[in-house]
Amino acid sequence: MYRDNTLIPTEAVRLTALGTLMEGDRSYADLASEIRYFVGRIIGPSLDLLGTSLELLTYEGLVETDGDNGAEESVLRITASGREAFVTLMTSNVRAPVNDVAKLVVALKLRFLHLLDDPARDEQTGMLVEMCETELARLQDLLSRYEGGYLRDWLVLEIEQIKQRLDWFHSIETPT
Repeated sequence: MYRDNTLIPTEAVRLTALGTLMEGDRSYADLASEIRYFVGRIIGPSLDLLGTSLELLTYEGLVETDGDNGAEESVLRITASGREAFVTLMTSNVRAPVNDVAKLVVALKLRFLHLLDDPARDEQTGMLVEMCETELARLQDLLSRYEGGYLRDWLVLEIEQIKQRLDWFHSIETPT
């Protein structure tokens, strides 16, 4: 993780693998395919992100395999250590402004949010709200300085999208 407790790109892929296994056991081939599909659809193809080895998760004790079949057909399941690593990764911070990796992390948090307990889920939803508020303030500041031309129109569009996202994040918060 970075110093601000945000995920580095390889940890986002690790979160994809562990979260998928939290939902149920998968064959090695199926898990690799799911990671490639999800990451590729969120941020596009990336050799940097997809180069992470699933064998490393087994070596680190986060995942175990039945070992009965060939590597592609082996069934992988998450271990207790893997569950702890999943929670650590899921409860990391999200960095604003939103770039490709941050967008992937947000998508992963939303994909696996249901796997956290209520307090952790509420904390993560609050963090997503805070991220949007930070992004909104940054863009509004830009808009106040550069009020003309196509940049203004683009900033207005971006601001409206963030406001909609912020409203949606508020709608999934647990009422207090």
